Amino acid sequence: MKLDQVGRIARAARRRQGLRQDELAALAGVGNRFVSELENGKPGLEFGRALRVLNSLGFELRIGPRGWQDIEHDERF
Repeated sequence: MKLDQVGRIARAARRRQGLRQDELAALAGVGNRFVSELENGKPGLEFGRALRVLNSLGFELRIGPRGWQDIEHDERF
């Protein structure tokens, strides 16, 4: 997944939840500019702060090789 896709997903989730950018920024403990830059897919954003924003929107991060459906149900782990 590319950063611009993450940004579009974050923006759509924020709007569905009826939040303004400044409200989301306050919930996540980041600045308004950071939320805007994340939603616009700006490269080089700090990963930890991006995770805080996504967590505030109710997302969680799962990491696995491409094509895996759900690593939690894979008997190899």
